[in-house]
Amino acid sequence: TKAVTPKAIKFSDTKLWERVGQFTISPNGKWTGHVVMPGEGDGRLIIAERNGEKKYQFAVGPGSGQIRFSHDSNYAAYIESPKDKEAKAARKAKKPLKRKAVLMKLDDGSRTEFDNAQTISFSGENPKCFVVQKPRPAGRPSGDSGWSGTDLLVHDLSSGHHINIGNVKSFSFNKAGNLLALVIDAEGKSGNGVQLFHVNESRITTLVQGKATYGSLSWTREGDALCLLKTVKDKKYENAINHVIAFTNVGGSGQKEYVIDPVKVAAIPEDMTISPNRTPSWDDDRSMVLFGIHELKAKEAPKKPDPTAKPTPPSNPGEVADLVVWHWQDKQMQSMQQKREAITKRRFHLCVHHVADQKTFRLGDDEIPTVSVSRPYKFAIGSDNRKYERMGNLDGRRYRDIYSINMKTGKRKLLLEKARYAFGVGPSGIHYLYYDDGHFFIHNLANGKTTNVTEKAPVSFVNTESDYNVVKPPRPVSGWSNDGMHVILSDGWDLWKISVDGEKAVNLTVDGKSKQIRYRSPIFLHPEQLGVDFTKPVYLSAYGEWTKKAGFARMQPGKAGVEMLVWDDASLNGLSKLKDQDVFMFAKSTQQKSMDYFVAGPDLKDAKRISNTNPQQKNFKWSAGVRLVNYTSENGDKLQGALYLPAGYIEGKKYPTIVYMYEKLSQRANSYDTPRHGGFSASVYLSNGYAVFNPDIVFRVNDPGLSSKDCILSGLQAAVDTGVVDPDRVGLHGHSWGGYQTAFLITQTDKFKAAVAGAPLTNLISMYSSIYWNSGSANQPIFESSQGRFKGGYWDNIEAYTRNSPVYYAKNVKTPLLLLHNDADGAVDWNQGIEYFNTLRRLNKPVVMLQYKGENHGLRKPANRKDYSYRMMQFFDHYLKGKDAPKWWSEGIKHVDMKKHIKDPDLRSALTPDYPVGAKRILFSDKF
Repeated sequence: TKAVTPKAIKFSDTKLWERVGQFTISPNGKWTGHVVMPGEGDGRLIIAERNGEKKYQFAVGPGSGQIRFSHDSNYAAYIESPKDKEAKAARKAKKPLKRKAVLMKLDDGSRTEFDNAQTISFSGENPKCFVVQKPRPAGRPSGDSGWSGTDLLVHDLSSGHHINIGNVKSFSFNKAGNLLALVIDAEGKSGNGVQLFHVNESRITTLVQGKATYGSLSWTREGDALCLLKTVKDKKYENAINHVIAFTNVGGSGQKEYVIDPVKVAAIPEDMTISPNRTPSWDDDRSMVLFGIHELKAKEAPKKPDPTAKPTPPSNPGEVADLVVWHWQDKQMQSMQQKREAITKRRFHLCVHHVADQKTFRLGDDEIPTVSVSRPYKFAIGSDNRKYERMGNLDGRRYRDIYSINMKTGKRKLLLEKARYAFGVGPSGIHYLYYDDGHFFIHNLANGKTTNVTEKAPVSFVNTESDYNVVKPPRPVSGWSNDGMHVILSDGWDLWKISVDGEKAVNLTVDGKSKQIRYRSPIFLHPEQLGVDFTKPVYLSAYGEWTKKAGFARMQPGKAGVEMLVWDDASLNGLSKLKDQDVFMFAKSTQQKSMDYFVAGPDLKDAKRISNTNPQQKNFKWSAGVRLVNYTSENGDKLQGALYLPAGYIEGKKYPTIVYMYEKLSQRANSYDTPRHGGFSASVYLSNGYAVFNPDIVFRVNDPGLSSKDCILSGLQAAVDTGVVDPDRVGLHGHSWGGYQTAFLITQTDKFKAAVAGAPLTNLISMYSSIYWNSGSANQPIFESSQGRFKGGYWDNIEAYTRNSPVYYAKNVKTPLLLLHNDADGAVDWNQGIEYFNTLRRLNKPVVMLQYKGENHGLRKPANRKDYSYRMMQFFDHYLKGKDAPKWWSEGIKHVDMKKHIKDPDLRSALTPDYPVGAKRILFSDKF
């Protein structure tokens, strides 16, 4: 075979790079299945024996997946989407995309295909059948005149026979897989109800039936009881009236039915009904049913004409004002109310119904609007932020009053007033955890006693590393013991097991602080876990603060400290375990190798790689590695940066370098950077002869810009001292908060020969009172309690806001600047970009702004993503490599010539031969 000489990655090559879209293992651990998809085009679906020779591989289109294994691991199934070429043709013809289900027998690879499939499932723990639901036909009426049911095929795995059940709206197997609940929704509501398909007998019985709509079906965890909603229309009301129907001993001789009729339940007001926005559910012992209620909106009765009234002229709808009233006392700004309108309409108040005595309690109401419940369902927790909501939306300090609600009696008790850090009830059901003024507290909901559980601990659990404007913020809670008698807390390095009486604090991991290893929360290997079972081995992830190594560690029962099972210069995540087998799986990537999935035993030794993504990488030039650069900021902070070496790096040679920053990025040193377009792609630049430097940044309150400058310039000098970075050819780039730092830094130094600022904040005073349109919130909370890091508003801190705003120091800029700001940016109002552009233009500074029409904070349209990436590299290549300046930079493009410019073949450089057609942009230039 002829050796291939690696070539530099072009942006047109990024479509080749793959990712694993789904990874799963059969219940017996014998088979694995995963989907690998490239950036563009078709992928492959692979099902293989983990320790055998059999391997099945199929070409599949984008969107393929939903890999399932039968409980006996004899069958696999998946959804196959149309190939990329077929999908494009269907979209062009405006035809629906039809997917198919594929059922495969694993011993011989024989396949059965089911056309036009939407959803698939095997029959739970009973390896009897496989079901395929068809999608809703195009053109069918919706709303009151429509119906949602479609065909459901039940395929018997042993005989190969099908049963077609019509008009199935939704379906769900119980845990044992012997019962299949079917919600029927037919035209004209004919035969609507809930049916049971008895899997082993292939027969159907009816649970409930009527001329109504049914849905929101949920089984208990054990699969012996279920709940659902029955919905009927009433002409007197705008919305429907709902009933809860609950069953126990489903399908058995002792099956019982319970109906909760909102009209007959005294606890439900006359103007309310059961809400469809909360799926009704049983508690664990089937003694309580939980459901929601909401307002029942009566229709306005038509007014009777008044024979004595004078006739009024007909109204003109065109004269109705399009008005929104913004009031200073609104708890949420009108923009936020508009964004949250759908959520507001879906609100409900939680109720509980006790089946033994047929009593119903309202857990939530207007006084306690938010209620949460969790297993083992002893107490509910109510939350009321109404007194604090308006101010919280102004300064970002989110307080609330906390209540306990006895789920047996409905009795309420105020627990906390003006709480900021409340963490909920532990697995015991009676211990409520919260944090205040540097300590964690546990309130016993049963006896009313409150205990400071960290007062006697030998370490602090205050997050002293946080640089936000928050006093004594807590470290995140790491979990509970499964009996609820211990809470697990982190001091930033080690995990501590704290007893609920506060008398005992045990360092579980022992050596985190001494070895500068951060041990993360215990890993829940099973989704049903409520807490950590310390009678069994406990797994957790670990991270080396200064080595950037990652690992998985294990704690053994009754032993102090951890055993490091995996410790590598890599990025590790997703550790999980099969329920009934000692088979573990996790994902791993390095700076040199893309993320793949591995399977191992409980020691995680000799892990076997299952997926193998991006074999084409060997044909391209790749980074020569990464160096960790230690430095100290001007403020005395000990920091690190990750310096990535260009492909073909030669010791002693200096390279053009891009400094890319945000906050702390050195932790990504051992992560894989997938080549991509749409912004800055480090791997593409490294392949094309650049070095890349990611410095860590810590911020001082009231000085985000200046502290950023201190950290970045100190880091840059340390990177230059390595001999890798050419100090005369350094570019700077960041997006959003990183864009702000870019825009600010070039007002403070001329060390950078070119800079690209994506969606930057440029005037912190005007930005403070602007709106974060993506959420509808004001920016004020972000400035006072989050990333902005200021104490209060600008009126009390005008000098600090001014000295950290790029626009006020624009006269100092000597660095050529490429700006990106889109007209539909919902995070950083695009006027921030315009303000800076116009100021620099007025000062005759070299600046061009790219505006992609209709785009938000980031670019979504592929043509726009490609266009931006290409222009950025053209810009840096000109200033850092001495290549000719592109015309759009040197001369600008007139608006009347823009369409012609987009298609101009002269724009294609050697690095970017596949220049995209169709990008919609406007370029603002100081040359106009």
